[in-house]
Amino acid sequence: MRAAAPGGFLVLPWTTGGSDLDLEPVEEGWGGQLLRTGAVLGLTLICVTVLRRWIAGGVCRCSVRLDGKTVLITGANTGIGKETSRDMARRGARVVMACRDLSRAEQAAEEIRLSTGNGNVVIRHLDLGSSYSVRQFAKDFNDGEDRLDILINNAGVMMCPRWLTEDGFETQLAVNHLGHFLLTNLLLPKLKSSAPSRVITVSSIAHKGGRIDFDDLFSSRKTYSSLESYRQSKLANVLFSRELGRRLRGSGVSAFCLHPGVIRTQLGRHVEGWFPMLGALLSLPSLLLMKTPTEGSQTTLYCSLTPGLEALSGRYFSDCAEKEAAPEGRDDFVASKLWDESARLVGLKDTC
Repeated sequence: MRAAAPGGFLVLPWTTGGSDLDLEPVEEGWGGQLLRTGAVLGLTLICVTVLRRWIAGGVCRCSVRLDGKTVLITGANTGIGKETSRDMARRGARVVMACRDLSRAEQAAEEIRLSTGNGNVVIRHLDLGSSYSVRQFAKDFNDGEDRLDILINNAGVMMCPRWLTEDGFETQLAVNHLGHFLLTNLLLPKLKSSAPSRVITVSSIAHKGGRIDFDDLFSSRKTYSSLESYRQSKLANVLFSRELGRRLRGSGVSAFCLHPGVIRTQLGRHVEGWFPMLGALLSLPSLLLMKTPTEGSQTTLYCSLTPGLEALSGRYFSDCAEKEAAPEGRDDFVASKLWDESARLVGLKDTC
């Protein structure tokens, strides 16, 4: 029944069922489902792209040419060392790839020669775990090369078992720090005569929380921890570069160290060897969450090539920008003490 409302409006009663005003659920068709799925996939793709760009970090946009310059890179046959070599060759430099495995080094060098058109890419044998090999390499380099414009201390080992080198040193500290310490000092005359020149040392964010155990550098008495040993060696890189920068002030030789990022390389092969299932599980996420070797080489290139960094000698970089090292990496007393102890261990009497 219709009721009249004040003002002449007609009021209809609300019915609870069976009338034309009942609302029936509408089934979503295939078109709607496809639209919704496409929106979700599109949003996911955008998020993944943004995440990958953030993980990739900074990019070295320096266009400097290196014609007539000589660049020496340790551990250059794989990973970021290989990509750094490729970029330097593309810029016209003479690239000396210092590697332990000459067979793999020659394969990498030939690939770089072909991809860059630069035939001035050579390999030399260097075992950073052997002070004899380091000294022989330095002698041959000093005798055979006219100049050295950029030295990149790139080679390293990560979280390996407690192996001792032929000198009796724990492998991670020997290869990551002591070998490069000796090499750099032996090549300093060549670097100084080629000034302005640079020494770049690849460290890691793992230096944070590290500690230089002067009472037991090689874990001879305490229980060996591959992680703590790795962190000690990476902290040593930061302290070495800091002290080197201080000692070389005014010489025309600058020193920088850096964190390249978390990269998909063979550096973590020992960890995967202990936990093969972990390596398998992380293989797919690593494609998204880790840098490629090319991306990982960008901060090395930035420190090597960017003009005007001389005033920042001794500093620490990450993602193509100066960053503050951890407090333990800014301890000048420990840096000086480590320098003296390193010189004693490798038998180096004359240092800068």
